[in-house]
Amino acid sequence: MILVLRALGVGDLVTAVPALRALRAAYPGRELVLAAPAWLAPLVDLVGGVDRLVDTAGLDGPVGPGPAPQVAVNLHGRGPQSHRLLAAARPGRLLAFANRDAGWTDGPRWAADEHEVDRWCRLLSWYDIPADRGDLALRRPAPAGLPSGATVLHPGSTVPAKRWPAERFAALARALTDRGHRVLLTGSADERALAARVAGAAGLPPAAVLAGRTDLGALAALIAEARLVVSGDTGVAHLATGYGTASVVLFGPVPPALWGPPPDRPRHRVLWAGEKDWPRWDGVGSHPTLAALRLDEVLAAVAEVERVVRVSGAVAA
Repeated sequence: MILVLRALGVGDLVTAVPALRALRAAYPGRELVLAAPAWLAPLVDLVGGVDRLVDTAGLDGPVGPGPAPQVAVNLHGRGPQSHRLLAAARPGRLLAFANRDAGWTDGPRWAADEHEVDRWCRLLSWYDIPADRGDLALRRPAPAGLPSGATVLHPGSTVPAKRWPAERFAALARALTDRGHRVLLTGSADERALAARVAGAAGLPPAAVLAGRTDLGALAALIAEARLVVSGDTGVAHLATGYGTASVVLFGPVPPALWGPPPDRPRHRVLWAGEKDWPRWDGVGSHPTLAALRLDEVLAAVAEVERVVRVSGAVAA
């Protein structure tokens, strides 16, 4: 058995897809077990190659019952707690970043300024397991009975600082509706009030608010068949990358160099104002790097990715 620790959220899981597939290729005859929260199961099925999911919501452990794994792989973090959690499973071999606090001196050094996809590919490369950082495509989900060709706006984030102001999302929704887009608003159950406020200010009907009304599998199906996605640095943005759905991602305060879509894919456009010198933030509302992004910039980015889609479609035809 190959035991892999990873994924507290959607973005964590999707950015680990190249590493998970590399492990599947490296150990074709072994059971590949992923330790991650159970609610991610629909998305794990769309990654492919994972034989079993063990519900692991945190690092308090242990990682499920069962025999000791032949190999344990830490795709969760730098340690020491995650290292210790896997070491407690008594694996025959541990693949992880070096961490003296965990008593682990093997493995490469951690680099704080590394893109999340590259981080795990580099870890496996250290152990002679090649990984393709571009292997991010997800399997197409089964239809979920949701509209296809919609424009999905995702105004929320589990980190409030990463939210573009709600009134600008409302203005964006109005502008896109005027341009012929069918706009839908997504989010978690906790973000339903935010999505409803955006919809009300934009003049959208209550049916346009899907926040809290879709499970993860249905959300993936919606994104896979969407015309466009506009969101902050959230899991929805990573789903758009996985399905090649045109997207505009609003970054801040974390830079896109750490979590953004591949820069060589023009149908995914990143907006980022973090390179400027900002005054000290008071911790309330959107971070200044998000608040600095103007509506006209977002609309211009939407026009740009839609032009790329039209051109690529014409070339394919």
